[in-house]
Amino acid sequence: MRITHLGHACVLVETGTARVLIDPGTFSSGFEELQDLDAVVVTHAHPDHVDVERLPLLLEANDGAVLHAEPETAASLREAGITASALHAGSSVEVAGAVVEAVGGQHAVIHADLPRIGNVGLLVRAPGEPVLFHPGDSYGAVPEGVDVLAVPLNAPWAASKETIDFVRAVGAPAGFPVHDALLSPTGRALYLKQVRELGGLDARDLAGAGPVEF
Repeated sequence: MRITHLGHACVLVETGTARVLIDPGTFSSGFEELQDLDAVVVTHAHPDHVDVERLPLLLEANDGAVLHAEPETAASLREAGITASALHAGSSVEVAGAVVEAVGGQHAVIHADLPRIGNVGLLVRAPGEPVLFHPGDSYGAVPEGVDVLAVPLNAPWAASKETIDFVRAVGAPAGFPVHDALLSPTGRALYLKQVRELGGLDARDLAGAGPVEF
């Protein structure tokens, strides 16, 4: 499995047969240039995870790609004229020989005054390859058998102690940081150090690294 971090929550996952793009949002760049995608998958409706202005151009350039999204998000996208298939928690879709499974169901609490929205974490599996888990905006789902964890480093809904406990609970042997656009370089380095030293994760920094093999 090859993984490219395209900024913030956006990740390109390449298995031996499939090219899957996760969460092409407003804080990410470079995804609009991608071609030969098999699927685009969106964890939830926040703009930093789905850019409704650039998404149609991406899909037009990848006319064979299917757009899957958390159900509330899929409904919103359809209202905006973008065809999207609802991906419910507990369900899975086959994508060019790989399988994308949705887990969880709710976004993490940001504040009691803000209503919670839907969110699905994503497990990407392919025969003979590592299992990737991208949780979107939630630490609520802790699936078993994860080999590579995309770790949200910082968010209005997360505290460092929660991030570390989440990393420990998942127990993946390897991972990489995502959801980091709000951090300064100094803060990012500190959060990443905590994930490695307190979380016990072999976290590889993929920022600007291009495709990296796991």
